Amino acid sequence: MSVSASVELPLWLVLLSLSLAGLWLVQHFLLPTARWVFRRRANNLINEVNNRLALRLPSFKLTQRTVLVDRLSFDPRVIALVDQMASAEDIPREALMRKVGIYAREIVPAFNALVYFKGAYWFARNLVHAFYRVRLGFADDAALKSLGPESSVVFLMNHRSNMDYILATYLAAEKTALSYAVGEWARIWPLQQLIRAMGGYFVRRDSGDPLYRRVLECYVQMAAEGGVPQAVFPEGKLSRDGTLGKAKLGLLGYMTKGFDPDGPRDIVFIPVGINYDRVIEDRSLLRSLEKLPRRSTSYALGIIGSYFAKALWQSLLGRRFKNGYACVNFGSPVSLSQWMKQRSLQAGELDDVTALADDLMLRIGNITPILPVALVTTLIVANPQREFSAIELKAEVLGLLTKLEAQGHRAYIPRGDYNYAVDVGVRMLTLRGILHDESGVLRANPAEMRLIAYYANSIRHLLQDDMIVNHAEALPELSEPV
Repeated sequence: MSVSASVELPLWLVLLSLSLAGLWLVQHFLLPTARWVFRRRANNLINEVNNRLALRLPSFKLTQRTVLVDRLSFDPRVIALVDQMASAEDIPREALMRKVGIYAREIVPAFNALVYFKGAYWFARNLVHAFYRVRLGFADDAALKSLGPESSVVFLMNHRSNMDYILATYLAAEKTALSYAVGEWARIWPLQQLIRAMGGYFVRRDSGDPLYRRVLECYVQMAAEGGVPQAVFPEGKLSRDGTLGKAKLGLLGYMTKGFDPDGPRDIVFIPVGINYDRVIEDRSLLRSLEKLPRRSTSYALGIIGSYFAKALWQSLLGRRFKNGYACVNFGSPVSLSQWMKQRSLQAGELDDVTALADDLMLRIGNITPILPVALVTTLIVANPQREFSAIELKAEVLGLLTKLEAQGHRAYIPRGDYNYAVDVGVRMLTLRGILHDESGVLRANPAEMRLIAYYANSIRHLLQDDMIVNHAEALPELSEPV
């Protein structure tokens, strides 16, 4: 004899039971499995890229973010300043430590190898190739590969455009994974999360809070001591007039503070020179230089929309020209240990980094790529009223280029053809209405002299007074409004 009975349960109880069961399944089975799969893929990728990179990924870069935040928050130098401020300013120590925690979480990145070498690299490659003909002019790969794991490598580059971040990330991806110091402008969702995953850290450039500066200093030194390859724009901000600026000493001072040239770890600086035939935000930078009112967001979005619409229409018609060439030169490494020993400096004697910064900026300037637009505009600003025939312009560009190359400066000549290089420069300028071509006679658009000077300024620091006619009289006025 069998007995069967049915049990009735309320619908809400059934749904609650199913929800709890589903939550348990996700928490104890699905999430661990997904984490294992992604961790395995990340580890395989790290092993793969370490076999091909000139500079391997350091263990510091792969350490969990929470661990680094704790290390930074409880760094003895940070704690010492907290105790000092709590005593001197009668501020509760707990309140100061909360600020330290906020600063540490804001600064410390969350590097993700999959995001960097798959997503970011793919995005950077496709974006820069959509806008430019990208060229790596020079790189001392043998010197990079000879650097041992005891070296902390810092790439120092001039700052021409916001595209610099993307261009350098793309071209350096075959050498290492760069960690950038990024300004507060990028602290918006989802850009903030992407930059952190790429290993970037945020900097409040004008912060006067001594506690923040100490936390930032300690992180920069931790990263340097951990062997993290860093990328720094020593100028601190974009060049508004196109010239190579002076170095800001903040981050450079943090990295080198207390450095011992006889210690186990060296700091090696790699000068990087970047130049473009067209800087996309050139007109906005000039407006900023002239302190003109900022345009509204709607106006800016309209300009961006019209630019992309025009580019799409030109592509459909087969008349789309990219924005000329974007070129990067990687210079020879500069060992800080050797630099200090050559000047008989001992540990702790590099408190003033002005001489080091000036030397490094000189090296960056010397490897700035010389591109077609820069050559053409340099001749124009020397003779702004002159009309050139194509043959005259090519002859004078060749003469200027010969002098620059004789001094050891690096020019990128498309296809190795000097005539074609001038044609590229002229085409870029005439398409934008910066030069007028009237039946083969070229002359500058007087309304665009500020923009012409902007591009000439990119190689101005390489020129000597006898390189072009009237150079001494014309070039000193380039930074003044026209």
